[in-house]
Amino acid sequence: MSDELERSIDERYRNSFGRVAGYLPKKRTAVDEWQGNLKKEIAPARGMGIVSPSVAGLARLIERDGVVRMYVTQMIDQVPAKYKQIDDVAELLAALDWIVRSAPAYNRDPSKQNSFPVSTLFTYMMMTPAGEAAFRYPTWNDALRAVLQEWCRFLDSAASLYVINEGEFGWLSQPAYEQNRLVEFVIPDRSAPHWGFESFNAYFHRQIKPELRPISGPNDPRVIVSPNDGTVVTWERNVQASAQFWLKGQPFSLHDMLCGHYVDRFVGGDVFQSFLSGADYHRFRAPIAGRVARVERVNGLMFSNAESAGFDPTAATYSQGYEASVNTRCLVFIESDDPVIGMVCVIPIGITEISSVSFEVKAGDQVVKGQELGRFSYGGSSMAIAFQKGAVDRFTVPQNTTGNQDDGPPIFVNAEIAIAN
Repeated sequence: MSDELERSIDERYRNSFGRVAGYLPKKRTAVDEWQGNLKKEIAPARGMGIVSPSVAGLARLIERDGVVRMYVTQMIDQVPAKYKQIDDVAELLAALDWIVRSAPAYNRDPSKQNSFPVSTLFTYMMMTPAGEAAFRYPTWNDALRAVLQEWCRFLDSAASLYVINEGEFGWLSQPAYEQNRLVEFVIPDRSAPHWGFESFNAYFHRQIKPELRPISGPNDPRVIVSPNDGTVVTWERNVQASAQFWLKGQPFSLHDMLCGHYVDRFVGGDVFQSFLSGADYHRFRAPIAGRVARVERVNGLMFSNAESAGFDPTAATYSQGYEASVNTRCLVFIESDDPVIGMVCVIPIGITEISSVSFEVKAGDQVVKGQELGRFSYGGSSMAIAFQKGAVDRFTVPQNTTGNQDDGPPIFVNAEIAIAN
């Protein structure tokens, strides 16, 4: 790897989501340190057998599927020697086996915060030529989804509570309290163990205090509100049915985003995309009132990057436009009573670890503006909203002009983002 490219990686890392929101350590060298510590942690388990059922399934897949075995072996080998910590497939499996039985600890040192261990494990592998192919390969992707779902079940369980405490590495410590803005959230019972949270994920998708997120224009249907807290990634007007979403600029492609549903109704309309960091409120709400026409979960990709984004040490946050077309996501179509607004599609998108997106509404339900639709389990994520042609008169939050998908203007759930015609 050339000195120029190494400088480019460091520069992009300083301006990445890792710096903005703690998705990965603020310093890229801390990724190397974490991977090195993990290597030492798992060393005694080498040769002891795999405990996790899903990781054992991944091991069987690698053994029997020659294409998967080729890609996984090559993506490990293709990591430049300067950055390599995982030396072979057995070590990769041992690392995943350890992760799915662990909850992320808090680190008060901003330069070393690393709360997304699977992303950190794969950071360099997923941007190698073999990694780009592997993370788009359906059988590998499906087996990896099972690993993440097992980890999600662990984070849903009381066994994950050992990191929800006020100690030095606890998520209830004073530095964590301030960084994650816990003053804005509902604490079940501060006098109870773990402050009343029943699991790590319960802490993660904690409820926001309603008085801090009032609904803009509650009686004005022309006021469209944000479904989530986060920052603006971009918006695009006059979106087309099909576009080459994998190219530089990552144009929105409605046919791919919407899995072919109602595409004709959205051609020529608008798409608004935002980003949720790990510290943001991770439930999402209705941007308009109306009837839920369709709800669908799409089991898409999870660790795939747009090659046009180049080497991405942020674990795929440079690729959010691309991810709107290919990643694991939900589709919630809401039909407004106002024919000018027509149909709106809310698209919560999982990034990397966040393969669990759940919803609380079903087709036929009537929802009011600001009503909760669903939530993400642990991690950062992205959100897109598709509007019909002519529905939006103007967006009322600034466009992201930073050149960085993770560093746009802030938005808040239930706050106005657009005015309808």
